[in-house]
Amino acid sequence: MKVPVYLDYNATTPTDPRVVERMLPYFTDHFGNPSSSAHPYGWTAAEAVKQAREQIAEALGAQATEITFTSGSTEAINMAIKGIAEAYAEKGRHVITVQNEHKAVLDACGALERQGWTVTRLPVDADGVVSPDAVAEALTDETVLVAVMWANNETGVLQPMEAIAEIVRPRGALLLTDATQAVGKVPVSVEHVDLLVCSGHKCYGPKGVGALYMRRRAPRVHCYPLLDGGGQERGLRGGTLNVPGIVGLGAAMAIAVDEQPSEAARLQALRNRMEEALLAALPDLHIVGRGADRLPNTSSMTFRGAKNLNLMMGMRDLAVSPGSACSSGSGAGSHVLLASGLTPADAQASLRFSLGRFTTAEEIDFTIERVIAAAQGAGLALRDAEPAS
Repeated sequence: MKVPVYLDYNATTPTDPRVVERMLPYFTDHFGNPSSSAHPYGWTAAEAVKQAREQIAEALGAQATEITFTSGSTEAINMAIKGIAEAYAEKGRHVITVQNEHKAVLDACGALERQGWTVTRLPVDADGVVSPDAVAEALTDETVLVAVMWANNETGVLQPMEAIAEIVRPRGALLLTDATQAVGKVPVSVEHVDLLVCSGHKCYGPKGVGALYMRRRAPRVHCYPLLDGGGQERGLRGGTLNVPGIVGLGAAMAIAVDEQPSEAARLQALRNRMEEALLAALPDLHIVGRGADRLPNTSSMTFRGAKNLNLMMGMRDLAVSPGSACSSGSGAGSHVLLASGLTPADAQASLRFSLGRFTTAEEIDFTIERVIAAAQGAGLALRDAEPAS
């Protein structure tokens, strides 16, 4: 077994060797620019991009013409939010999102707010779930866009996307979902949304490539480009296409969706085994979002009475995350956990464990031992063993 044990798959995933093999020729032999339409090098590159676009569309239940390639989810989110705002400003200047969204969504909405838009940030319950009724109450005739993530990156909690869509669509607003963490882990479809973003490096593809889905009919979504340039991607995103990355994204999504059912069952069993063992040993342990539907691979644990950074010092042979990208000096903790009602102290006592394709049962057993030892070393009490009968 290799140490440190990697349990930070929600931060990034290793590129699957099958994906690397598919990408390699486009760094060497097939290095052409897909916009070079006058010779075979360009034709080969363009065909590879076409195939990847079709793979991604099939994985999402979309049409190939509805897929736009980007440098990742952050660019896709910014393109969707800012491009939709510019295209639909005459309809209204109101956007709805959720307090525990990824910072890319919250910050893009904040940028609109500085331009005079109204942004409603909906609260969530103790599990981190937004109420469809709250969405309904927030909608107005001025609402242009509703942005709700499919699965939370820190807790793994799933939002009720179908129920939200049933409320949003009749009111004439568009629904955007950040499905970056969901693709390949749970079934994901564009059936109920108007815009969807995803990224290669969260599903065993390369970093630096992502995709934006935009509905082309019933209704057709109009979006202004974030990047102007040579007219690539039907004028929606200028710049030379990242052919190896796009090939890798297509291959990664095809594999992830194909293996999703069996992999989800395997990871959920390992995740539950870890949680149950730690809950049995640590009376002060709390699992965030345990009462809600979650990604099968994700566990956000609060070790009440400890500091997450101290715990991590005691488990250096585990690669886990504090679950927050906040600056170390802010003193506030994760906005996701605070939105769910955790105190700042509890938010700073939380760690995210995210399992993945290469996680083994041996690694989970090792993790259980290391976490219990680190918790004890941080001064947390252990649960008394049951008396022998």
